[in-house]
Amino acid sequence: MAAEWLVIHSISLPPGQYGGSWIDELFTNCLDPNVHPYFREIYSLRVSAHVLISREGTVTQYVPFHRRAWHAGVSYLDGRSRCNDFTIGIELEGTDSDFYEKMQYQMLAKLINVLVCTYLTLAKERIVGHSDIAPGRKTDPGSGFDWDYLRFLLDQ
Repeated sequence: MAAEWLVIHSISLPPGQYGGSWIDELFTNCLDPNVHPYFREIYSLRVSAHVLISREGTVTQYVPFHRRAWHAGVSYLDGRSRCNDFTIGIELEGTDSDFYEKMQYQMLAKLINVLVCTYLTLAKERIVGHSDIAPGRKTDPGSGFDWDYLRFLLDQ
């Protein structure tokens, strides 16, 4: 896979709750449907992101950057569908309406800078939200995400 774009997502499990091992368990196909009623709806999904950045700024990688992750779903970008084939998915622990933590932005900017230096097919201008590639279906990273602050950090 030649990554050409970065896609920013948000996730919290159960919805609106932070911490715990539930995101790890979802992305490693180990989520127990009996732990929470919401998990019964999603436990059989086979989804993954390349990376998760927790509220504290911890970065966890699930899929190597040169491999396809299953983060985009039905999506369309740059005149193409099947965005999983040419994007890197970065999840931020959060919700569409909550503000993200300063440490998350700092780690996200560091990660983006490393990825752009490592993969010549990426650029700082090629960053979108999940909502941009799946409008009407997805709304993340949501109104709580500060795109201007991320751009400021990337320009430093």
